[in-house]
Amino acid sequence: MERNAPRKMGFVLLLLFLCIPSATFSNLHEHQPIEEIKPNSRSVINVEGGPDSVIWVVQLSDLHFSVFNPERSLNFRKLVPPTLEMINPSLVFITGDLTDGKSKDLLTMKQDEEEWMEYNRVMEEVVERSGLDKKIFYDLRGNHDSFGVPVVGGSFDFFQKYSINGGLRRTGNVHSVTLQGGGSKHLFVGFDSTMDVGLRGPTNLFGHPTDEMLADLDSELAQWDSQTMESITKISFGHFPLSFSASSDSGKNLKDVFLKHSISAYLCGHLHTRFGKNLKRHHISGHHLDSLDEYFQLNMHHGTQGNNAGSGNCSNKIAPVKEFWEWEMGDWRKSRIMRILAIDAGHVSFVDINLILGAKKTIILPTFPLDSQVMQRISMQDNYICQSTNTSSYETIRALVFSELEIVSVMAKIYDSRPGSLSLIMEAIMKKKEENGTRGDLYVAPWNWKAFTDSSPDRFWLQVEAIDILGTPTFSQLRPFSINGFTAKLDWHWKEFLVMGCQWAALYRPMLWSLLVFLFFLLFIPKAFLICSKEHYSYKNLSVNFNVKSVKKWFCGIFWVLVELSRITSIWFTMLIYLLYLTFFPWLYGQVFTESGSMGYMNLNGWTLKYPARAVNKYIGVPDVMVVVLPHLCFVVLPAILATAALAAEKAAYRVHYLSLSGKKEDDYDIKSKRHGRYEFRSSFCYCWGRWIRKLLLVICLPILWKHWKNCRALTKAYEMNPFLHSPAYSLLIPLLLAYAIYKTKGS
Repeated sequence: MERNAPRKMGFVLLLLFLCIPSATFSNLHEHQPIEEIKPNSRSVINVEGGPDSVIWVVQLSDLHFSVFNPERSLNFRKLVPPTLEMINPSLVFITGDLTDGKSKDLLTMKQDEEEWMEYNRVMEEVVERSGLDKKIFYDLRGNHDSFGVPVVGGSFDFFQKYSINGGLRRTGNVHSVTLQGGGSKHLFVGFDSTMDVGLRGPTNLFGHPTDEMLADLDSELAQWDSQTMESITKISFGHFPLSFSASSDSGKNLKDVFLKHSISAYLCGHLHTRFGKNLKRHHISGHHLDSLDEYFQLNMHHGTQGNNAGSGNCSNKIAPVKEFWEWEMGDWRKSRIMRILAIDAGHVSFVDINLILGAKKTIILPTFPLDSQVMQRISMQDNYICQSTNTSSYETIRALVFSELEIVSVMAKIYDSRPGSLSLIMEAIMKKKEENGTRGDLYVAPWNWKAFTDSSPDRFWLQVEAIDILGTPTFSQLRPFSINGFTAKLDWHWKEFLVMGCQWAALYRPMLWSLLVFLFFLLFIPKAFLICSKEHYSYKNLSVNFNVKSVKKWFCGIFWVLVELSRITSIWFTMLIYLLYLTFFPWLYGQVFTESGSMGYMNLNGWTLKYPARAVNKYIGVPDVMVVVLPHLCFVVLPAILATAALAAEKAAYRVHYLSLSGKKEDDYDIKSKRHGRYEFRSSFCYCWGRWIRKLLLVICLPILWKHWKNCRALTKAYEMNPFLHSPAYSLLIPLLLAYAIYKTKGS
């Protein structure tokens, strides 16, 4: 039996007391019921003036207007109006995070009315100076725009008060607008999938589409399906990428709705450019896809590369594969990015403009042939070879040219990469398509498109050059094209894969329970072995067998370290109680809304609060709480277990060394441990400098404490809580446990 048992049990009882949530925090603030959602908006715009075959729109995203960073709105006010005036788009989409909603230290996240007033002033000026109709602007709510908003339409819902959509009474969650002209329809459907009840950040990171919203989205995307006389191109736009969008309560998701309607593209924001510039993802339906697709997509192009019409047999009527592209765009906040998207005879293309160095004098957007890296595969070979549709749109190279100055010449250049380097094989002068009341300048050049058929998706490359009246040349981005409809390979970097290829909403539960099972495994398996094993598994037993294979040696070493932790009952038992607490009890209490007095508590399953218009509590903020839960388990709890186990093992090893030097023996002393002097040499090496391994372990404990302190500080600021009152177990137990382990293992 251990000495000082009463003192140890007193320490354990103190830790258990810290784990007991106070009943005084359970009185949650009640909010007024949510107003009923008004009908979604739907409109149709007749596009007048030429060119008839093409329309173009502009997307902006993640403005993050902030009272602490006024340059964001100042640059927007300076650069965007003249650029929009030059481009003259049919629609302008602003896909979320209109304001920042963060304190100066970026830790407190709630609505700031001053930021919304600034956004309103800037947008009024943009509309006036650009000369565009305010009705063509569509702005959406992002997660920053819902930080701490308890009630849609309530006093803290500044989006409804200051946004363009709010001012125009577009109050539903889904908005559609159709551009029609030239015998074609172009349907754009935007949606708001932010939380119905907006938590403060950081546990407000995901889109949460509801079954009602998905039904409305499905209805809007299908509104022209009964009219088959005109071609229809469908585009959707929102804030959250699909990798950061949860499923609805019934398990439905956005991807299924988009695939059902085979939209051309989904435009989104949210991720910013810090994760990479290739934040694009191709989605495709089919039974050949494996079950892991629910969690991962390893490549940007879903499925095998190529297209579904590869046979070249025009008599085969194969139903086109259902597919769509997901195109995340860079942010305005730091990158000053603007996107121009064009639809030319059903072909969708885009170009991202970087305005960080100022407004552009000339912008070029090639609309045909398409970039083979991001084009769709829907029967492309049928369109080219079988001529199943009107091929007049294939017979010219086309590009939109926007410029403040007069353009005197435009040249299309095609390069062949087969020689090993780009070799210019074609130059064609492009002529402006003259039409009365033109909305913009479309330049065209005839070409023999059949001469560029090739099995390689990136053999041929296109670039368009425009020269203005001052003699200044402007070049479009050099990009590959494929007449056959084969898609060129475009790989993600690891950061791009993490944010686009991983379906985090689906991954949260498997990752959480895998982590918890692993942590309990680290505690229970060594303890069970210690209780059931007849052999005294110790440092000396391990040292005798150092001649075993390396993998087994490392496994035995780690297992011995964990066994030594289970010998110190007070530390092992406290860690077990802590894991049980994290699994079943609240982690913290805090202010979840912008207004004061709105307390809620968070655990592994999300936040619990008095849900508006409901008589019962409901977990919300799942999987958003993963940004708190998983880092704590991975980078604090797991390292703390390993560090305390290593401290216990170091003490056990030092005790053996101490006894060997003093001439004392223990019952389990094995004489084989001194064979050839191996044991004495290792012991002397490890402890000749005053237990340097222990000192190294003490240093390792510092980053664990630092990481835990950073997490606690961030949550304390974010939810305006007192860590001693509102999260005693979460905040205090790990530091106390490490301190007690250091004290407990200091002697021999």
